[in-house]
Amino acid sequence: MAIKKYNPTSPARRQMTVSTYEEITSTTPERSLLEPLNKHAGRNSYGRITVRHRGGGNRRKYRVIDFKRDKMDIKGTVMTIEYDPNRSANVALVQYEDGEKRYILAPLELKVGDVVLSSEAADIKPGNCLPIKAIPVGTIIHNIEISKGKGGQLVRSAGNSAQLMAKENEYSQVRMPSGEVRMIRLECKATIGQLGNIDHENVSLGKAGRTRHMGIRPTVRGVVMNPNDHPHGGGEGKSPIGMPSPVTPWGKPALGFKTRKHKKHSNQFIVKTRNGK
Repeated sequence: MAIKKYNPTSPARRQMTVSTYEEITSTTPERSLLEPLNKHAGRNSYGRITVRHRGGGNRRKYRVIDFKRDKMDIKGTVMTIEYDPNRSANVALVQYEDGEKRYILAPLELKVGDVVLSSEAADIKPGNCLPIKAIPVGTIIHNIEISKGKGGQLVRSAGNSAQLMAKENEYSQVRMPSGEVRMIRLECKATIGQLGNIDHENVSLGKAGRTRHMGIRPTVRGVVMNPNDHPHGGGEGKSPIGMPSPVTPWGKPALGFKTRKHKKHSNQFIVKTRNGK
């Protein structure tokens, strides 16, 4: 998908780029697969802000995505490729032979009229879903399950893909987009291909208004706050942060600080970390 640039008719237009949406074939979503999406503005059930800089934004509906791909051995035909405001990847509307319609994540090169299948005997082509034990080593995959039957949880954003590196005993080794190599059980399912909308990361928003449309509010730097609001705050005029390294508003190290738990259960399934250790 290409990137479109505008003539610099204003300072914002000079920096702004948008996707050309060449993959999109329909702008009308399937109404039976829409659900209301309530706004929380970063607040929890007590009404307290737990995620800062959230609020406003365009109203949108949630598209029910079939991450499980549990409609086995029934062929489905791709009806449309659609934009989904809730994720970076596009989605494909699939109608199965029994008449049921479902949304799936749209991989690269999937087109209207293509037939997709979820089966152990499915062909190795984009959009088909198979157990990892039936996928050849070296294949590019996405929407990978961590637990059997739970649905795909890994590699779901635009342009991403993982690679099946090896199979041994009950586990496979999959290289993630970050470079991490992780063990995943062979009976877990994955979908063939790389996800579409690969130029999503190259789009420049260009102006503050586009982030407001996305529901993101302004972020204020700590150095311009008062000392009672942020550890970086205070001082006469423009002053440095006054400490060896940046910290969060709550005093925790901000840059390079590892937040992953050392005793996390899934650590045992990591063969190689993203930094190569």
